[in-house]
Amino acid sequence: MKIAIASDHAGYELKMKLLEYLQTKGYKIFDLGSDSPEAADYPDFGHKIARYIINGDADFGISLCGSGNGINMTSNKHAEIRSALCWNPEIAELARKHNDANICALPARFVTFKQAVQIVDVFLKATFEGGRHYRRICKIPIN
Repeated sequence: MKIAIASDHAGYELKMKLLEYLQTKGYKIFDLGSDSPEAADYPDFGHKIARYIINGDADFGISLCGSGNGINMTSNKHAEIRSALCWNPEIAELARKHNDANICALPARFVTFKQAVQIVDVFLKATFEGGRHYRRICKIPIN
């Protein structure tokens, strides 16, 4: 499985820990930045990770910013993206099972590394249930 990961400065340290963890699990990881804890704008990375998913360069994305909201909102501006703000494993699982989320957005200032690992593991293992949920996600994009 190919995973894109991106963050602004607030998510940088947690991103780097998650990147290393995911590599040990055998995932192919694409680090889309930021490259340091110095100030960086989350929209730059939210759009970048969305394009990576849309172009098929990665199967899923993990995005991080301070609250998770900014990078999540940015990625969701792309019609093909269903980015979910995940702050616990249950939300992450439902995001995949019911919403077919393709990006897991993490609030880096509000979750520990241990919590982030649990959230990401659940997100990447869960599968979309389809059925009535498929009908609903088809109604999300504005054409």
